[in-house]
Amino acid sequence: MPNKIDLHMHTAHSDGAYPPIELVKRSKEAGLSTISITDHDSVNGINEAIIYGKEIGVEVIPGVEISTDLEDKEIHLLAYFIDIENEELRKYLIFFRDERFHRAKRIVQKLRKLGLHITLDDVLAQAQNSSIGRPHVAYALVDLGIISNYYEAFDKFIGDNGPAYERKIHVSPQSALKLINDAGGLSIIAHPGYMKESILINLIKAGVDGIEVIHPSHNENQIKFYKGIVNQYCLLATGGSDFHGGKKGDDNNLGKYFISPNHLEAMRNMLQKNNA
Repeated sequence: MPNKIDLHMHTAHSDGAYPPIELVKRSKEAGLSTISITDHDSVNGINEAIIYGKEIGVEVIPGVEISTDLEDKEIHLLAYFIDIENEELRKYLIFFRDERFHRAKRIVQKLRKLGLHITLDDVLAQAQNSSIGRPHVAYALVDLGIISNYYEAFDKFIGDNGPAYERKIHVSPQSALKLINDAGGLSIIAHPGYMKESILINLIKAGVDGIEVIHPSHNENQIKFYKGIVNQYCLLATGGSDFHGGKKGDDNNLGKYFISPNHLEAMRNMLQKNNA
């Protein structure tokens, strides 16, 4: 059986359920040979994951998922092979960690105005020391018995069109791409199935290196479509499970969504070309 490579997963340092070492262990058990930890606006779990990965035979590629927006829509870029000690990257991550806190505070205020009995402390208890995000709000709502499951929180309250939605501070795609390039990484459009084709094309024109073709939210027709886009624009094709674990209920996805070594080799070749 060919090596399985999953380049999209999250740890407890953002909105995942498991600490980095536990996630690497589970990845090994799921038959994955190479993974990338792509926490939201955080690289805090990468070093320990790399060290443990070497011990058990799982390669861990440094990554991060960065939020930006275009056409008034929040979009995500995945960055791979980044220098996690890059000074500008570190400054950005510290700044956005603070912004995430203030955003969560505004979301809680909106939820309370809607009559929901939730506090910021409830959300912070879910996030603990991780980079706080909307999933932590969803987890808190589930634990408080306000809703029945994680996805209901987004559908009813905190999704992009929900009554308690709060936008993040604006970061242009060009700024995000420069940040990734300056940190020596590759830039990939995350789960394009969530965005309009016009946004996808504008991101390609802005200079992204590739597209996440394989993702749990993509059906077969979408995968075929994105493969065509990749070939048309000579871009990289990546993919992964977008694994979180725990209350998100996606534990079965680990080892199910992956790319081949050929795709990873193409990424390494482009990286070498970009940094030549």
